[in-house]
Amino acid sequence: MRRHLDALLAEGLVSASDRPPYGPTPQRRRGRPARTFALTDAGSHAFDVAYDDLAIGALSFLAETSVEGPDPVGVFASRRAQSWVERHQDRLSSQESAASRVAELVSVLNDEGYAATAVDGDGSSAVQICQHHCPVAHVAEQFPQLCEAETHAFEQLLGTHVLRLATIAHGDGVCTTLVPAVTESVAGRSSTQDSPSSSHENREVHT
Repeated sequence: MRRHLDALLAEGLVSASDRPPYGPTPQRRRGRPARTFALTDAGSHAFDVAYDDLAIGALSFLAETSVEGPDPVGVFASRRAQSWVERHQDRLSSQESAASRVAELVSVLNDEGYAATAVDGDGSSAVQICQHHCPVAHVAEQFPQLCEAETHAFEQLLGTHVLRLATIAHGDGVCTTLVPAVTESVAGRSSTQDSPSSSHENREVHT
């Protein structure tokens, strides 16, 4: 893992830091100091973002040429998010607990290229869903309605209020969504589903 990360660092596809992308700096533990790795802009472009200019142009045209009334970009973002909810509603509604629904949402996001993880809150029942890649980040920079609609979609699928703490489109390293009052650990469960490595190893690399 370290060899692969060093290669990505050398190519400028990821950056490394001694601080986590959110929250306080963790206390020093035994052994080698932990490092946080995050995609750089060049790393994000290694994914499929070839249609950014087209999407921005189309949404800009829609916003500029629409008559007075509801925000057309907001309506588009809401319909797009609602379609996404409908595709995955059955998959999440079959889960019996809040923790299993969060873990299933993380799995859905990973299936769609968002490189997601779940991180348990320190000493609390809250969980943070972290999306380390956003396929529409550059479009969302100009049209935050996409992020707002996605947050509402999370609420629909999870059946609870959530709080968006950070977004890649806003310049943060990770899109972070707080899900309050999840009564059991989901970080280990989602990590085990997504990777054969242990949950501790998975969280250290991705957070």
